[in-house]
Amino acid sequence: MLACLDWLQQHEPSLEFVAFAPEVGPLAEELTQRKIEVLPWLVGSDLTPRPTREQLESHLLELVRRASPNLLHANSLAMGRLTGSVANRLAVPTSSHLRDIIHISASAMADLNRNRRLIAVSHATRDAHLARGMEPDRVVVVRNGIDLGQFQPRPRQGWLRQELGLPDSAVLLATIGQIGLRKGQDVLAEAAPEIVRAIPDAHFLILGTRSSTKAESIEFEQAIHRRFAEYGLTSHLHGLGSRDDVATLLTELDLVVHPANQEPYGRVLLEAAASGVPVVATDVGGTAEIVIDGVTGRLVPPRDPKALATAVIGLLQDQKLMQSMRIAARERAVSEFEISRSARRLAAEWKRVFASD
Repeated sequence: MLACLDWLQQHEPSLEFVAFAPEVGPLAEELTQRKIEVLPWLVGSDLTPRPTREQLESHLLELVRRASPNLLHANSLAMGRLTGSVANRLAVPTSSHLRDIIHISASAMADLNRNRRLIAVSHATRDAHLARGMEPDRVVVVRNGIDLGQFQPRPRQGWLRQELGLPDSAVLLATIGQIGLRKGQDVLAEAAPEIVRAIPDAHFLILGTRSSTKAESIEFEQAIHRRFAEYGLTSHLHGLGSRDDVATLLTELDLVVHPANQEPYGRVLLEAAASGVPVVATDVGGTAEIVIDGVTGRLVPPRDPKALATAVIGLLQDQKLMQSMRIAARERAVSEFEISRSARRLAAEWKRVFASD
């Protein structure tokens, strides 16, 4: 959404934006840099109770009264449920993004269906929600886009290998995303021994952090490290945590590995394509709408360490194919994933909602 806002502020001067968001933190800073007014959104903390549904609805109605917008747009499924729940009490239409493929209750679906427009980030996301009772006339697909200037092929400099204390011959495979079962980093851990047997210089980079504090989430992360230790591969695993230099980091990699168990439309896959980096990804959700198997990367079944390892090894041992994939990935990004396409489509949908009000 921030990338779309950047483009729209430059090219759609008729659209002005006000954000309902936490008043402190990285998001507020990004919005302030864009000179977008931030009206403080009600959130809980370690010191205050989580707001009730009634409190959230009342707070949202008050913010809408203060901002007097022409359209209220929710940037997530959870917020879309909230905007839908108050839609009949508002004098302005509502819309919402659908960025997840998850099971939702009948009452949540009823709330979502009260929004005037629902914007799915992939056909797979749209289809999943339609199968659970979403009204088809409300749902359109507007795929996420990428800033092709920020994410682009660059000559490899070797700085990441130096940062990690690795030789120039090291082969860097990275998985990027929140650490958790949905992203499948445990499958990569199971595939690692076979990959290292074939590619002894292979090193595995995990970019991202674990946001959940649930016991099972903590155990999931710890189990990944235990598995590498049990295989004698601790020195091949590198946790990089949260990074703000992904755009330049990507082109230091040999391969992006995305073993997700569920993926509506992975942003990292767009970033890799724009950077000319081949990927091995699981064929789940909207991934096949980004990665063309055998052309821009490889698609494998989910939760199949053997298939994942085979695909990774096959690519790394075929540099001619890797080079053709780098070129094809970038070309596809230029033709399909440029941020202006997404921003124009999003603005067009908002304007249709205005016109139908």
